[in-house]
Amino acid sequence: MESLLSSSPTQFFSLQSSLFSSNLTRPTRLLTHSSKPRLQPLSCTVSHSSQTEAKAKEAKLWGGRFEDSVTDIVEKFTESISFDKQLYKHDIMGSKAHAAMLAQQGLISISDRDSILQGLEEIERCIEGGEFVWRTDREDVHMNIEATLTDMIGEPAKKLHTARSRNDQVLTDFRLWCRDAIDRIIGSIKHLQVALVSLALENEGLIVPGYTHLQRAQPLLLQHLLLAYVEQLERDAGRLLDCRARLNFCPLGACALAGTGLPIDRFMTSDALGFTAPLRNSIDAVSDRDFVLEFLSANSIIAMHLSRLGEEWVLWASEEFGFITPSDSVSTGSSIMPQKKNPDPMELVRGKSARVIGDLVTLLTLCKGLPLAYNRDLQEDKEPTFDSVKTIVGMLEVSAEFAQNITFNEDRIKMALPAGYLDATTLADYLVKKGMPFRTSHDIVGQSVALCVSKNCQLQDLSLDELRSLSPVFENDVYEFLGVENAVKKFCSYGSTGLECVDSQLDYWVTKLKMNQN
Repeated sequence: MESLLSSSPTQFFSLQSSLFSSNLTRPTRLLTHSSKPRLQPLSCTVSHSSQTEAKAKEAKLWGGRFEDSVTDIVEKFTESISFDKQLYKHDIMGSKAHAAMLAQQGLISISDRDSILQGLEEIERCIEGGEFVWRTDREDVHMNIEATLTDMIGEPAKKLHTARSRNDQVLTDFRLWCRDAIDRIIGSIKHLQVALVSLALENEGLIVPGYTHLQRAQPLLLQHLLLAYVEQLERDAGRLLDCRARLNFCPLGACALAGTGLPIDRFMTSDALGFTAPLRNSIDAVSDRDFVLEFLSANSIIAMHLSRLGEEWVLWASEEFGFITPSDSVSTGSSIMPQKKNPDPMELVRGKSARVIGDLVTLLTLCKGLPLAYNRDLQEDKEPTFDSVKTIVGMLEVSAEFAQNITFNEDRIKMALPAGYLDATTLADYLVKKGMPFRTSHDIVGQSVALCVSKNCQLQDLSLDELRSLSPVFENDVYEFLGVENAVKKFCSYGSTGLECVDSQLDYWVTKLKMNQN
Protein backbone atom coordinates (compact mmCIF):
# COMPACT_ATOMS: atom_id res chain seq x y z
CA MET A 1 0.00 0.00 0.00
CA GLU A 2 1.30 3.43 -0.86
CA SER A 3 2.42 5.44 2.16
CA LEU A 4 0.12 8.02 3.65
CA LEU A 5 3.19 10.20 3.64
CA SER A 6 4.75 9.21 0.34
CA SER A 7 4.42 12.70 -1.02
CA SER A 8 4.29 16.20 0.33
CA PRO A 9 0.93 17.39 1.76
CA THR A 10 0.29 19.65 -1.18
CA GLN A 11 0.56 16.67 -3.52
CA PHE A 12 -2.19 14.62 -1.91
CA PHE A 13 -4.48 17.48 -0.95
CA SER A 14 -3.45 20.58 -2.89
CA LEU A 15 -4.97 23.80 -1.66
CA GLN A 16 -3.70 27.05 -3.09
CA SER A 17 -4.14 30.38 -1.38
CA SER A 18 -5.88 31.99 -4.35
CA LEU A 19 -9.15 31.17 -6.04
CA PHE A 20 -7.34 31.49 -9.36
CA SER A 21 -4.94 28.57 -8.73
CA SER A 22 -4.68 25.80 -11.31
CA ASN A 23 -6.51 23.15 -9.29
CA LEU A 24 -9.65 25.30 -9.00
CA THR A 25 -10.46 25.41 -12.68
CA ARG A 26 -14.17 26.07 -12.48
CA PRO A 27 -14.02 29.48 -10.73
CA THR A 28 -11.03 30.46 -12.84
CA ARG A 29 -13.23 30.46 -15.90
CA LEU A 30 -15.93 32.37 -14.08
CA LEU A 31 -13.61 35.05 -12.76
CA THR A 32 -11.60 35.85 -15.85
CA HIS A 33 -11.26 39.53 -16.72
CA SER A 34 -9.80 39.01 -20.18
CA SER A 35 -12.92 40.23 -21.95
CA LYS A 36 -13.34 43.36 -19.81
CA PRO A 37 -11.26 46.48 -19.42
CA ARG A 38 -8.98 46.50 -16.40
CA LEU A 39 -10.37 48.48 -13.48
CA GLN A 40 -8.35 51.33 -12.08
CA PRO A 41 -5.92 50.29 -9.30
CA LEU A 42 -7.38 50.43 -5.81
CA SER A 43 -5.72 51.12 -2.51
CA CYS A 44 -6.67 49.70 0.86
CA THR A 45 -5.29 52.81 2.53
CA VAL A 46 -8.69 54.38 1.98
CA SER A 47 -9.88 52.36 4.97
CA HIS A 48 -7.41 53.87 7.40
CA SER A 49 -6.36 57.34 6.31
CA SER A 50 -5.76 57.99 9.97
CA GLN A 51 -3.47 55.60 11.80
CA THR A 52 -5.74 55.72 14.84
CA GLU A 53 -9.37 54.72 15.04
CA ALA A 54 -11.94 57.49 14.91
CA LYS A 55 -13.20 58.74 18.24
CA ALA A 56 -16.80 58.37 17.12
CA LYS A 57 -17.72 54.73 16.89
CA GLU A 58 -18.30 53.44 13.39
CA ALA A 59 -21.79 52.09 12.78
CA LYS A 60 -21.80 48.30 12.88
CA LEU A 61 -22.66 46.51 9.68
CA TRP A 62 -25.31 44.67 11.71
CA GLY A 63 -26.51 47.71 13.63
CA GLY A 64 -29.61 48.80 11.71
CA ARG A 65 -32.07 48.15 14.56
CA PHE A 66 -29.80 49.48 17.31
CA GLU A 67 -29.97 53.01 18.68
CA ASP A 68 -26.96 52.86 21.00
CA SER A 69 -23.42 51.63 20.47
CA VAL A 70 -21.96 48.93 22.65
CA THR A 71 -19.75 50.08 25.49
CA ASP A 72 -15.98 49.95 25.27
CA ILE A 73 -15.87 47.13 27.81
CA VAL A 74 -18.31 45.02 25.81
CA GLU A 75 -16.50 45.80 22.58
CA LYS A 76 -13.13 44.73 23.97
CA PHE A 77 -14.62 41.61 25.53
CA THR A 78 -16.43 40.45 22.40
CA GLU A 79 -13.85 41.26 19.71
CA SER A 80 -12.02 38.39 18.06
CA ILE A 81 -9.87 40.26 15.56
CA SER A 82 -6.87 39.93 17.88
CA PHE A 83 -6.68 36.23 17.02
CA ASP A 84 -8.96 35.43 14.07
CA LYS A 85 -7.16 37.78 11.68
CA GLN A 86 -4.97 34.85 10.72
CA LEU A 87 -8.02 33.53 8.84
CA TYR A 88 -7.77 36.44 6.38
CA LYS A 89 -6.52 34.41 3.43
CA HIS A 90 -9.26 31.85 3.79
CA ASP A 91 -11.89 34.54 4.33
CA ILE A 92 -10.85 36.20 1.08
CA MET A 93 -10.88 32.84 -0.72
CA GLY A 94 -14.41 32.18 0.46
CA SER A 95 -15.57 35.67 -0.50
CA LYS A 96 -14.15 35.32 -4.00
CA ALA A 97 -15.97 32.04 -4.52
CA HIS A 98 -19.17 33.51 -3.09
CA ALA A 99 -18.99 36.59 -5.33
CA ALA A 100 -18.43 34.42 -8.40
CA MET A 101 -21.44 32.29 -7.51
CA LEU A 102 -23.68 35.33 -6.88
CA ALA A 103 -22.79 36.67 -10.32
CA GLN A 104 -23.34 33.31 -11.98
CA GLN A 105 -26.79 33.13 -10.39
CA GLY A 106 -27.68 36.66 -11.44
CA LEU A 107 -27.80 37.95 -7.86
CA ILE A 108 -25.10 40.55 -8.56
CA SER A 109 -23.83 41.97 -11.83
CA ILE A 110 -20.62 40.95 -13.57
CA SER A 111 -19.34 44.49 -13.02
CA ASP A 112 -20.02 44.26 -9.28
CA ARG A 113 -18.33 40.89 -9.15
CA ASP A 114 -15.22 42.26 -10.86
CA SER A 115 -15.06 45.22 -8.50
CA ILE A 116 -15.40 42.90 -5.50
CA LEU A 117 -12.71 40.55 -6.76
CA GLN A 118 -10.27 43.35 -7.50
CA GLY A 119 -10.93 44.91 -4.10
CA LEU A 120 -10.38 41.62 -2.29
CA GLU A 121 -7.12 41.07 -4.13
CA GLU A 122 -5.94 44.54 -3.11
CA ILE A 123 -6.91 43.91 0.52
CA GLU A 124 -4.97 40.65 0.51
CA ARG A 125 -1.96 42.45 -0.94
CA CYS A 126 -2.19 45.12 1.77
CA ILE A 127 -2.48 42.54 4.55
CA GLU A 128 0.50 40.57 3.33
CA GLY A 129 2.46 43.76 2.84
CA GLY A 130 1.80 44.86 6.41
CA GLU A 131 -0.15 47.93 5.28
CA PHE A 132 -3.54 46.89 6.59
CA VAL A 133 -4.79 48.32 9.89
CA TRP A 134 -6.91 45.86 11.87
CA ARG A 135 -9.63 47.66 13.81
CA THR A 136 -11.11 46.25 17.00
CA ASP A 137 -14.29 48.27 16.49
CA ARG A 138 -14.88 46.12 13.41
CA GLU A 139 -14.91 43.08 15.69
CA ASP A 140 -13.49 40.28 13.59
CA VAL A 141 -11.63 39.37 10.42
CA HIS A 142 -14.84 39.19 8.38
CA MET A 143 -16.10 42.65 9.31
CA ASN A 144 -12.65 44.19 8.93
CA ILE A 145 -12.34 42.91 5.38
CA GLU A 146 -15.93 43.67 4.39
CA ALA A 147 -15.90 47.18 5.87
CA THR A 148 -12.57 47.94 4.19
CA LEU A 149 -13.93 46.63 0.90
CA THR A 150 -16.92 48.95 1.30
CA ASP A 151 -14.59 51.88 1.93
CA MET A 152 -12.69 50.98 -1.21
CA ILE A 153 -15.37 50.21 -3.80
CA GLY A 154 -18.64 51.44 -2.27
CA GLU A 155 -22.03 49.93 -3.12
CA PRO A 156 -20.83 46.69 -4.82
CA ALA A 157 -19.20 45.62 -1.54
CA LYS A 158 -22.56 45.82 0.22
CA LYS A 159 -23.83 43.07 -2.07
CA LEU A 160 -21.13 40.57 -1.12
CA HIS A 161 -22.93 39.37 1.99
CA THR A 162 -26.02 38.41 0.00
CA ALA A 163 -27.16 34.89 0.98
CA ARG A 164 -24.38 34.61 3.55
CA SER A 165 -24.12 34.94 7.33
CA ARG A 166 -21.05 35.27 9.49
CA ASN A 167 -22.11 31.89 10.87
CA ASP A 168 -21.49 29.98 7.64
CA GLN A 169 -18.72 32.37 6.62
CA VAL A 170 -16.55 31.70 9.67
CA LEU A 171 -17.13 27.96 9.45
CA THR A 172 -16.00 27.99 5.83
CA ASP A 173 -12.87 29.95 6.74
CA PHE A 174 -12.17 27.69 9.69
CA ARG A 175 -12.54 24.46 7.73
CA LEU A 176 -10.22 25.82 5.05
CA TRP A 177 -7.70 26.83 7.72
CA CYS A 178 -7.86 23.44 9.43
CA ARG A 179 -7.40 21.71 6.10
CA ASP A 180 -4.19 23.65 5.47
CA ALA A 181 -3.05 23.07 9.06
CA ILE A 182 -3.50 19.31 8.70
CA ASP A 183 -1.40 19.33 5.56
CA ARG A 184 1.33 21.20 7.39
CA ILE A 185 1.31 18.82 10.35
CA ILE A 186 1.46 15.78 8.09
CA GLY A 187 4.53 17.27 6.41
CA SER A 188 6.15 17.70 9.84
CA ILE A 189 5.27 14.10 10.74
CA LYS A 190 7.01 12.83 7.64
CA HIS A 191 10.07 14.93 8.46
CA LEU A 192 10.31 13.32 11.90
CA GLN A 193 9.75 9.85 10.46
CA VAL A 194 12.61 10.38 8.02
CA ALA A 195 14.85 11.59 10.87
CA LEU A 196 14.07 8.47 12.93
CA VAL A 197 14.59 6.08 10.03
CA SER A 198 17.88 7.82 9.21
CA LEU A 199 18.94 7.40 12.83
CA ALA A 200 18.07 3.70 12.61
CA LEU A 201 20.12 3.28 9.44
CA GLU A 202 23.12 4.91 11.13
CA ASN A 203 23.02 2.43 14.05
CA GLU A 204 22.80 -0.91 12.30
CA GLY A 205 23.14 -3.91 14.60
CA LEU A 206 23.26 -1.94 17.87
CA ILE A 207 21.52 -3.91 20.63
CA VAL A 208 19.89 -2.08 23.56
CA PRO A 209 17.99 -3.30 26.61
CA GLY A 210 14.24 -3.42 26.10
CA TYR A 211 12.05 -2.52 29.05
CA THR A 212 8.65 -3.34 30.46
CA HIS A 213 7.52 -1.67 33.70
CA LEU A 214 10.81 0.26 33.29
CA GLN A 215 12.53 -3.04 34.21
CA ARG A 216 14.90 -4.83 31.88
CA ALA A 217 13.03 -7.35 29.78
CA GLN A 218 14.58 -8.54 26.51
CA PRO A 219 17.30 -7.40 24.13
CA LEU A 220 16.23 -5.25 21.18
CA LEU A 221 17.86 -3.88 18.12
CA LEU A 222 17.90 -0.10 18.50
CA GLN A 223 16.56 0.10 14.95
CA HIS A 224 13.50 -1.87 16.01
CA LEU A 225 12.86 0.53 18.88
CA LEU A 226 13.14 3.62 16.68
CA LEU A 227 10.83 2.12 14.08
CA ALA A 228 8.16 1.65 16.77
CA TYR A 229 7.84 5.45 16.91
CA VAL A 230 7.76 5.63 13.12
CA GLU A 231 4.79 3.25 13.13
CA GLN A 232 2.97 5.35 15.73
CA LEU A 233 3.54 8.50 13.71
CA GLU A 234 2.13 6.82 10.63
CA ARG A 235 -1.11 6.11 12.46
CA ASP A 236 -1.10 9.71 13.67
CA ALA A 237 -0.92 10.84 10.05
CA GLY A 238 -3.72 8.45 9.17
CA ARG A 239 -5.98 9.92 11.83
CA LEU A 240 -5.31 13.41 10.45
CA LEU A 241 -6.13 12.28 6.92
CA ASP A 242 -9.37 10.70 8.13
CA CYS A 243 -10.21 13.92 9.93
CA ARG A 244 -9.37 15.94 6.82
CA ALA A 245 -11.73 13.87 4.72
CA ARG A 246 -14.58 14.38 7.19
CA LEU A 247 -14.08 18.12 7.60
CA ASN A 248 -13.81 18.73 3.86
CA PHE A 249 -17.47 19.69 3.40
CA CYS A 250 -18.64 23.21 2.74
CA PRO A 251 -20.89 25.24 5.10
CA LEU A 252 -21.12 28.25 2.77
CA GLY A 253 -24.73 29.02 1.90
CA ALA A 254 -26.13 27.57 5.12
CA CYS A 255 -26.38 31.21 6.21
CA ALA A 256 -27.39 31.81 9.83
CA LEU A 257 -28.96 28.36 10.33
CA ALA A 258 -31.91 27.90 7.93
CA GLY A 259 -30.36 28.46 4.50
CA THR A 260 -31.76 31.10 2.17
CA GLY A 261 -34.70 31.75 -0.15
CA LEU A 262 -32.37 33.15 -2.81
CA PRO A 263 -31.39 30.94 -5.78
CA ILE A 264 -27.77 30.26 -4.80
CA ASP A 265 -25.62 27.34 -6.01
CA ARG A 266 -23.91 25.81 -3.01
CA PHE A 267 -22.30 23.12 -5.14
CA MET A 268 -20.54 25.78 -7.18
CA THR A 269 -18.91 27.42 -4.15
CA SER A 270 -18.09 24.05 -2.62
CA ASP A 271 -16.37 22.96 -5.82
CA ALA A 272 -14.52 26.25 -6.19
CA LEU A 273 -13.03 25.93 -2.73
CA GLY A 274 -11.96 22.32 -3.16
CA PHE A 275 -14.55 20.82 -0.81
CA THR A 276 -16.05 17.41 -1.43
CA ALA A 277 -19.62 18.72 -1.32
CA PRO A 278 -21.82 21.16 0.61
CA LEU A 279 -22.92 20.06 4.06
CA ARG A 280 -26.40 18.56 3.75
CA ASN A 281 -28.05 20.16 6.77
CA SER A 282 -27.84 23.92 7.26
CA ILE A 283 -28.38 23.70 11.04
CA ASP A 284 -25.61 21.14 11.41
CA ALA A 285 -23.38 23.20 9.13
CA VAL A 286 -23.20 26.19 11.48
CA SER A 287 -23.65 24.61 14.90
CA ASP A 288 -21.20 21.75 15.29
CA ARG A 289 -17.45 21.76 15.88
CA ASP A 290 -16.90 18.03 15.84
CA PHE A 291 -14.43 18.43 12.98
CA VAL A 292 -12.25 20.61 15.22
CA LEU A 293 -12.68 18.24 18.15
CA GLU A 294 -11.52 15.37 15.98
CA PHE A 295 -8.58 17.45 14.78
CA LEU A 296 -7.50 18.39 18.30
CA SER A 297 -7.99 14.79 19.41
CA ALA A 298 -5.62 13.62 16.68
CA ASN A 299 -3.15 16.31 17.75
CA SER A 300 -3.42 15.16 21.36
CA ILE A 301 -2.52 11.60 20.40
CA ILE A 302 0.47 12.91 18.43
CA ALA A 303 1.50 14.95 21.47
CA MET A 304 1.22 11.88 23.69
CA HIS A 305 3.44 9.86 21.35
CA LEU A 306 6.01 12.65 21.20
CA SER A 307 5.92 12.99 24.98
CA ARG A 308 6.78 9.30 25.33
CA LEU A 309 9.66 9.71 22.91
CA GLY A 310 10.79 12.75 24.86
CA GLU A 311 10.61 10.89 28.16
CA GLU A 312 12.68 8.00 26.81
CA TRP A 313 15.38 10.25 25.44
CA VAL A 314 15.49 12.36 28.61
CA LEU A 315 16.07 9.16 30.60
CA TRP A 316 18.64 7.85 28.14
CA ALA A 317 20.55 11.13 28.25
CA SER A 318 20.88 10.93 32.06
CA GLU A 319 24.08 9.80 33.77
CA GLU A 320 22.18 6.82 35.13
CA PHE A 321 21.56 5.53 31.60
CA GLY A 322 24.12 7.35 29.51
CA PHE A 323 22.79 5.73 26.33
CA ILE A 324 22.68 8.93 24.27
CA THR A 325 24.62 12.18 24.14
CA PRO A 326 22.81 15.15 22.61
CA SER A 327 25.01 17.63 20.79
CA ASP A 328 25.58 21.06 22.27
CA SER A 329 23.30 22.50 19.57
CA VAL A 330 20.22 20.85 21.11
CA SER A 331 21.18 21.13 24.78
CA THR A 332 21.16 23.81 27.46
CA GLY A 333 23.15 24.42 30.61
CA SER A 334 22.48 25.43 34.20
CA SER A 335 22.71 28.97 35.53
CA ILE A 336 24.38 27.70 38.72
CA MET A 337 25.85 24.25 37.98
CA PRO A 338 28.51 24.61 35.28
CA GLN A 339 28.80 20.87 34.63
CA LYS A 340 25.18 20.43 33.54
CA LYS A 341 24.11 19.58 29.98
CA ASN A 342 20.35 19.24 29.78
CA PRO A 343 18.17 17.76 26.98
CA ASP A 344 15.73 20.65 27.43
CA PRO A 345 14.03 20.42 23.99
CA MET A 346 12.69 16.94 24.74
CA GLU A 347 11.68 17.94 28.27
CA LEU A 348 9.63 20.72 26.71
CA VAL A 349 8.17 18.29 24.19
CA ARG A 350 7.06 16.22 27.15
CA GLY A 351 5.70 19.31 28.89
CA LYS A 352 3.96 20.93 25.93
CA SER A 353 1.90 17.80 25.39
CA ALA A 354 -0.15 19.09 28.34
CA ARG A 355 -1.04 22.21 26.35
CA VAL A 356 -2.22 20.25 23.35
CA ILE A 357 -4.30 17.92 25.46
CA GLY A 358 -5.62 20.93 27.38
CA ASP A 359 -6.69 22.59 24.14
CA LEU A 360 -8.83 19.54 23.35
CA VAL A 361 -10.38 19.54 26.82
CA THR A 362 -11.11 23.27 26.49
CA LEU A 363 -13.06 22.74 23.27
CA LEU A 364 -14.88 19.67 24.54
CA THR A 365 -16.00 21.63 27.58
CA LEU A 366 -16.98 24.59 25.39
CA CYS A 367 -19.27 22.52 23.19
CA LYS A 368 -20.81 20.09 25.67
CA GLY A 369 -23.84 22.15 26.73
CA LEU A 370 -24.70 24.22 23.66
CA PRO A 371 -28.19 24.05 22.13
CA LEU A 372 -28.62 24.23 18.37
CA ALA A 373 -27.76 26.20 16.37
CA TYR A 374 -25.03 28.84 16.53
CA ASN A 375 -24.05 30.37 19.88
CA ARG A 376 -21.45 33.07 20.48
CA ASP A 377 -19.61 30.67 22.81
CA LEU A 378 -18.27 29.09 19.63
CA GLN A 379 -16.09 32.14 19.01
CA GLU A 380 -13.84 30.53 21.64
CA ASP A 381 -13.03 27.61 19.32
CA LYS A 382 -10.26 29.44 17.47
CA GLU A 383 -7.63 30.12 20.10
CA PRO A 384 -7.27 26.54 21.40
CA THR A 385 -7.16 25.30 17.81
CA PHE A 386 -4.53 27.81 16.77
CA ASP A 387 -2.52 26.98 19.88
CA SER A 388 -2.81 23.22 19.32
CA VAL A 389 -1.53 23.49 15.77
CA LYS A 390 1.32 25.86 16.61
CA THR A 391 2.40 23.69 19.53
CA ILE A 392 2.22 20.33 17.75
CA VAL A 393 4.16 21.63 14.74
CA GLY A 394 6.84 22.95 17.09
CA MET A 395 6.99 19.64 18.95
CA LEU A 396 7.39 17.68 15.71
CA GLU A 397 10.02 20.01 14.35
CA VAL A 398 12.17 20.06 17.49
CA SER A 399 11.89 16.28 17.87
CA ALA A 400 13.26 15.85 14.36
CA GLU A 401 16.01 18.36 15.10
CA PHE A 402 16.93 16.49 18.28
CA ALA A 403 16.99 13.14 16.45
CA GLN A 404 19.45 14.59 13.96
CA ASN A 405 21.77 15.74 16.75
CA ILE A 406 22.22 12.80 19.11
CA THR A 407 24.84 10.06 19.37
CA PHE A 408 24.24 6.60 20.82
CA ASN A 409 27.02 5.59 23.18
CA GLU A 410 27.77 2.02 22.08
CA ASP A 411 30.35 1.31 24.77
CA ARG A 412 28.06 2.45 27.56
CA ILE A 413 25.15 0.47 26.11
CA LYS A 414 27.26 -2.70 25.77
CA MET A 415 28.39 -2.35 29.38
CA ALA A 416 24.75 -2.19 30.44
CA LEU A 417 23.56 -5.22 28.49
CA PRO A 418 24.68 -8.04 30.82
CA ALA A 419 22.49 -6.84 33.68
CA GLY A 420 18.93 -8.07 33.86
CA TYR A 421 19.23 -11.55 32.28
CA LEU A 422 17.78 -10.31 28.98
CA ASP A 423 18.29 -13.77 27.38
CA ALA A 424 16.07 -15.59 29.91
CA THR A 425 13.02 -15.74 27.65
CA THR A 426 15.16 -17.06 24.79
CA LEU A 427 16.38 -19.80 27.14
CA ALA A 428 12.76 -20.70 27.89
CA ASP A 429 12.11 -20.90 24.14
CA TYR A 430 15.06 -23.29 23.87
CA LEU A 431 13.42 -25.69 26.29
CA VAL A 432 10.09 -25.39 24.47
CA LYS A 433 11.87 -26.39 21.27
CA LYS A 434 13.10 -29.46 23.12
CA GLY A 435 9.49 -30.45 23.77
CA MET A 436 9.01 -29.04 27.26
CA PRO A 437 5.71 -27.27 28.16
CA PHE A 438 6.23 -23.52 28.39
CA ARG A 439 5.08 -23.25 32.00
CA THR A 440 7.62 -25.90 32.99
CA SER A 441 10.36 -24.19 31.02
CA HIS A 442 9.43 -20.86 32.60
CA ASP A 443 9.89 -22.39 36.05
CA ILE A 444 13.25 -23.99 35.20
CA VAL A 445 14.64 -20.79 33.70
CA GLY A 446 13.47 -18.94 36.81
CA GLN A 447 15.51 -21.39 38.88
CA SER A 448 18.45 -20.83 36.53
CA VAL A 449 18.24 -17.06 37.09
CA ALA A 450 18.09 -17.60 40.85
CA LEU A 451 21.24 -19.72 40.60
CA CYS A 452 22.95 -16.93 38.65
CA VAL A 453 21.94 -14.39 41.28
CA SER A 454 23.48 -16.54 44.00
CA LYS A 455 26.68 -16.98 41.97
CA ASN A 456 26.72 -13.35 40.69
CA CYS A 457 27.07 -14.48 37.09
CA GLN A 458 25.18 -14.53 33.78
CA LEU A 459 23.16 -17.38 32.32
CA GLN A 460 25.80 -18.01 29.70
CA ASP A 461 28.35 -18.44 32.52
CA LEU A 462 26.55 -21.44 33.99
CA SER A 463 28.20 -24.73 33.19
CA LEU A 464 26.31 -27.46 31.39
CA ASP A 465 26.38 -29.56 34.56
CA GLU A 466 24.80 -26.72 36.53
CA LEU A 467 22.08 -26.36 33.91
CA ARG A 468 21.49 -30.11 33.76
CA SER A 469 21.10 -30.13 37.54
CA LEU A 470 17.93 -28.16 36.90
CA SER A 471 16.78 -30.18 33.87
CA PRO A 472 18.34 -33.06 31.91
CA VAL A 473 16.93 -31.54 28.74
CA PHE A 474 19.83 -29.05 28.49
CA GLU A 475 22.48 -29.96 25.90
CA ASN A 476 25.60 -28.26 24.52
CA ASP A 477 23.58 -26.37 21.92
CA VAL A 478 22.00 -24.30 24.72
CA TYR A 479 24.88 -21.83 24.49
CA GLU A 480 23.73 -20.86 20.99
CA PHE A 481 20.71 -19.29 22.72
CA LEU A 482 22.53 -17.46 25.49
CA GLY A 483 23.91 -13.93 25.44
CA VAL A 484 22.10 -10.92 23.98
CA GLU A 485 23.63 -11.29 20.52
CA ASN A 486 22.50 -14.92 20.24
CA ALA A 487 19.11 -14.05 21.70
CA VAL A 488 18.46 -11.37 19.08
CA LYS A 489 19.44 -13.81 16.32
CA LYS A 490 16.79 -16.26 17.48
CA PHE A 491 13.86 -13.87 17.01
CA CYS A 492 12.10 -14.76 13.78
CA SER A 493 8.37 -13.95 14.10
CA TYR A 494 6.86 -11.32 11.82
CA GLY A 495 7.42 -7.86 13.28
CA SER A 496 10.02 -9.05 15.79
CA THR A 497 13.43 -7.64 16.65
CA GLY A 498 15.26 -10.33 14.67
CA LEU A 499 17.92 -9.12 12.23
CA GLU A 500 16.09 -10.18 9.09
CA CYS A 501 12.77 -8.86 10.38
CA VAL A 502 14.21 -5.46 11.20
CA ASP A 503 16.01 -5.27 7.85
CA SER A 504 12.67 -5.92 6.19
CA GLN A 505 11.00 -3.19 8.26
CA LEU A 506 13.74 -0.71 7.37
CA ASP A 507 13.44 -1.50 3.65
CA TYR A 508 9.70 -0.98 3.93
CA TRP A 509 10.04 2.46 5.50
CA VAL A 510 12.86 3.63 3.26
CA THR A 511 10.66 2.82 0.27
CA LYS A 512 7.47 4.16 1.80
CA LEU A 513 9.02 7.47 2.78
CA LYS A 514 10.83 7.63 -0.58
CA MET A 515 14.16 8.07 1.18
CA ASN A 516 15.95 6.12 -1.54
CA GLN A 517 15.13 8.99 -3.91
CA ASN A 518 16.90 11.61 -1.80
